[in-house]
Amino acid sequence: MSAVLEAGLVSVLNGFAIGFLLFILAIGLSLVFGMMDVLNLAHGALFLGGAYLGTAFVGARPSWGAFLAALAVAAVAGLAAGGALSLMTEPLRKRSHLDQALLTLGVALVVAELLTIVFGDDPLTIAAPPGLNGSIGILGITYPAYRLALIGVGAVLALVVYLVVDRTRVGALIRATVADREMVATLGVDNRLVKAAVFAVGSLLATTAGVLGGPVYGARPGLDAAVLILALVVVVIGGLGSARGALVGALIIGQVDTLGRALLPDLASFILFGALALVLVLRPQGLFGGAHGTVPAR
Repeated sequence: MSAVLEAGLVSVLNGFAIGFLLFILAIGLSLVFGMMDVLNLAHGALFLGGAYLGTAFVGARPSWGAFLAALAVAAVAGLAAGGALSLMTEPLRKRSHLDQALLTLGVALVVAELLTIVFGDDPLTIAAPPGLNGSIGILGITYPAYRLALIGVGAVLALVVYLVVDRTRVGALIRATVADREMVATLGVDNRLVKAAVFAVGSLLATTAGVLGGPVYGARPGLDAAVLILALVVVVIGGLGSARGALVGALIIGQVDTLGRALLPDLASFILFGALALVLVLRPQGLFGGAHGTVPAR
């Protein structure tokens, strides 16, 4: 295989790895915003918190026990953070998205500053768990085993999210709450609990994505803003509230961002946002917007 084809294959695989990681992050943001109508700008800070938890537990001398412990603690922290954010944003439910954005942005800034105080300004790295810290041969090239595992985890999670949202009573309840909160309330279901549950699961996915993304991105100040922008681009391209849209949007952005940085590094950001602009011009509601209904009216 020629060097050009090898480099191209590596870039494509990197795009899938980054894409699936972005899906794990963005699906929570998409469900909370698209289904619960809450704009959560603290989502990137939750990812960063998970990344720093990974450095605290795993660091440069990893073990499976430490890595799994980091995932477990990040999941619990995400659930708690999601519940707290749900309570904080509930009084703003009937107000504009700008109020929600200002509140959650303030939370994000506070969390990011606290993480910097605790962990410092220097970038930190997280080593992959044993067995996944090397490379394996695939299609005539060697490729990091951890990134292949990340592709597998993302694919399994995408299937699970699809089945839960589209094929279970829990998903039906969430969609019904989006379509008509008052009607669901008359059936004896507390809408606030549904919102809190979706918020908690979305935040859990963000913090665990931070741990999973640690061996790829590390942990550093400013990472929260970078991943939040990518997640927002994914959500806009895929369509609010659509699990399928979040997956397709994440894979598109993963490829565009990776190939852009490999081929035209100076123009990578322009290519990324150019793809966003193209989708908005051709399909303003996103590729799969409306798949689960539109954002509920206030």
